[in-house]
Amino acid sequence: MPDDLSDDLRSAQTTAAREEIGLWRESPKRTIPDVPPEMTFQPPQGVAAGTTMLRNVSEPTLTVFAPAPGKANGSGVIVCPGGGWSILAWQHEGIDVAEWFAARGYTAFLLKYRLSATPTDPAKFAASMAAQGAMLAEPLTAAKAPRVMSELIRNEALTYAREIAADDGRRALQIVREGAGDWGVEPDRVGLIGFSAGAFLVADVAMDPQGAPPAFVAPIYGGETRGRPVPADAPPLFTVIAHDDRYLFHMVEGLYSDWSMAERSAELHIFARGAHGFGMVKQGLPSDRWIDLLGAWLADKGFG
Repeated sequence: MPDDLSDDLRSAQTTAAREEIGLWRESPKRTIPDVPPEMTFQPPQGVAAGTTMLRNVSEPTLTVFAPAPGKANGSGVIVCPGGGWSILAWQHEGIDVAEWFAARGYTAFLLKYRLSATPTDPAKFAASMAAQGAMLAEPLTAAKAPRVMSELIRNEALTYAREIAADDGRRALQIVREGAGDWGVEPDRVGLIGFSAGAFLVADVAMDPQGAPPAFVAPIYGGETRGRPVPADAPPLFTVIAHDDRYLFHMVEGLYSDWSMAERSAELHIFARGAHGFGMVKQGLPSDRWIDLLGAWLADKGFG
């Protein structure tokens, strides 16, 4: 490739050559109506400014990131980017994460799940994103920080999109298990990692897999049980949050506590700083090392 290509474009072109699998052979039982054509964009500001993101996704897929020949460790991981159920942080919570896993012997499956509709007009979309960013940037005391997502989001369209995302997550788990042998993966060694909205997807699937539970789950800066009992066979859980992620840090603390109180294996890392949505972006903070901690945890659990 020419040297003047951006890192995002290099990754996008490499990804285009990878195997992509449609999630649903037939139309799913539940759909999100009136979603415009899929679009890409790059946020102008924030932790992940300038990275590639997607919106208006209506055709969910899995993209396979295979390890180098002879390097597969038999474990698979489904990667679920975040974005508030209206966008997908495709690069720094998706491609970059999948490539990290593949480089270490895991077969990674990047999930593009369905989203709530956003305005096709770039100006209107930018305005809606700016309003959301301003809300998240408002100072919030620990006493006022929400403890459940329903305190933060009361938009019925987003609540419904959360349910659809979990449907896609369960379907992705089923597909990977059914085809595990084709990818050198053991069916009982398939887990999920997700970020923000993707973390809620992962936790929702772990709470109600509608089949055998995942082998492990890593909901990163997100997830909740919504007060439901943690299943007796719930998978090992690894989670991370920054203390200055004021809208979500209590939820993640609660998720860890619920898993721990149910006598299920759980590990929680809280960083003093890092804000929300850092993914694989390096900020020069201790939170940059979260994925190395995850790698060590996976190895200790026998998946690495």
